[in-house]
Amino acid sequence: MHDQPKYEPLEPAALFTDGQSARPPVEGTVARGQLNEDELFTTGKSGGALSNEFPYAVTREMVDRGQERYDIFCAPCHDRAGTGRGMVVRRGYRQPPSLHDQRLRDAPAGHLFDVITNGFGQMPDYRAQVPAADRWAIAAYVRALQGAGQAPPASAQAPAAPQERH
Repeated sequence: MHDQPKYEPLEPAALFTDGQSARPPVEGTVARGQLNEDELFTTGKSGGALSNEFPYAVTREMVDRGQERYDIFCAPCHDRAGTGRGMVVRRGYRQPPSLHDQRLRDAPAGHLFDVITNGFGQMPDYRAQVPAADRWAIAAYVRALQGAGQAPPASAQAPAAPQERH
């Protein structure tokens, strides 16, 4: 069993007409977990445009899951109230916009999903760390956090970043 007749990776081979031992994937092959049958679910877009719809009904469980994921992945920068004054900002990281800014309140849900997926500006992408269903849950939680257009109460806002002393 020690000496088996086999080809090493990318070794030439007379077995196939193209002379290669490595075979290309069959046309249409999709890697495990990468099947994108539902454009809205996987991209946040419908017909190529960012959608304001969620790919499935928003439930209390989905919002709760979104809060849990938001607290882990988003709150370090955006803080738990979404004001953009998270712990890393207080330690010198560039401040992200408040999730309560009017332009983000008016942005379609697909925009929130797209930014979580692909990143934006200083924000890294979370495609590899956060599954698509959880990215939608975070977007649903952000919508709930925005409170249908209401700013968070002053008591829910994080304290202001400390001033530098000279």
